[in-house]
Amino acid sequence: MGWYDVWVGHDDVRRFIKRKDSDAGEAGRTLEELRGSLYNDMRTSEGAKRQQQRLCGPFVALSFNFMVAIGIIMANKLVMGKVGFNFPICLTLIHYFIAWVLLYIFRVLSLLPVAPPSKSTPYSSIFALGVVMSFSSGLANTSLNYNSVGFYQMAKIAVTPTIGLAEFILIRKKISSNKVIALVVVSVGVAIATVTDLEFNLFGACIAIAWIIPSAINKILWSHLQQQSNWTALALMWKTTPITIFFLAALMPILDPPGMLSFNWDLQNSSAVLISALLGFLLQWSGALALGATSATSHVVLGQFKTCVILLGGYVIFDSDPGILSILGALLALCGMTAYTLLSIKESKDNQTLPSAKPKSTETEYDGDETKQLLSGVNDTGSQPSTTV
Repeated sequence: MGWYDVWVGHDDVRRFIKRKDSDAGEAGRTLEELRGSLYNDMRTSEGAKRQQQRLCGPFVALSFNFMVAIGIIMANKLVMGKVGFNFPICLTLIHYFIAWVLLYIFRVLSLLPVAPPSKSTPYSSIFALGVVMSFSSGLANTSLNYNSVGFYQMAKIAVTPTIGLAEFILIRKKISSNKVIALVVVSVGVAIATVTDLEFNLFGACIAIAWIIPSAINKILWSHLQQQSNWTALALMWKTTPITIFFLAALMPILDPPGMLSFNWDLQNSSAVLISALLGFLLQWSGALALGATSATSHVVLGQFKTCVILLGGYVIFDSDPGILSILGALLALCGMTAYTLLSIKESKDNQTLPSAKPKSTETEYDGDETKQLLSGVNDTGSQPSTTV
């Protein structure tokens, strides 16, 4: 008998080999179960929503949206300033068309999450979201093009109370009095910090006012459909983007100035527009994730936080001089944002300690049947911009 036979024939060695084989088999089964679980999660709307919630919590989603928003501000300044592409509706249309192409690629590669069954969400809600998204995005860029920065910021501030009123009317959502006080402090601070000029332009003022309502409803629907149904951000974008593209194409000849076809589409200009469009897709995606993870009001507060950070960052880093009043306004707004954040965290913890049988929030009260009926009726609001927007 050779040394090899003696070594293999030893009882301890045989038991060791069997144990290793058993461990390897167990590891393989665990890996296969994990792979199957991930596959199943991406093939059902419930699983896809769980994955989104697991990977993109409030902090990740808001941080992602904040960074992309800073990038697209610089990209749009390049496109509409240095490049001279002064066609805001057309630029928005290009953004959504590129987004639709990317979503189609995701779908071909089986990377697009599955949407919930059609019967779970009225089509009127999907259609309304697509319509108000076209008006919200298109009119925002048009307002920025025709209004002074101060008037544009005043319109943005007006979105906050509009969201509070619309959420109460549409989904019976109530905001606590402490949060209302914090939001008032934020709005006053942002107004002091940014509203330095109020040059009046009749056409620009009409555009700014018309933008407020669809902007508020857009954020509410994005947040509500993801939180109350099994929609993920990408699945909802895939359903609504074609509707948005159609209505943007209808708005373009009405609101854009003539001359788009004569624009110099050379490599440099086309590359700048394409970069802006790619960032636009990321902005839409990150905004949808943020709205799904938080609320419409929190998303507005994030936008105002971005404004204050840009103002204070320019003062600290680039030695810009916005004026002592603007700096104090930005600091006041940041104090209000801090209070709002702390109140949100406290209410979230309080909600988690309530009985799991039927959780009730001190901030929100939902009526499921009435909510579906109200959301079904939002279509009337979104389809009549001349009277309600």
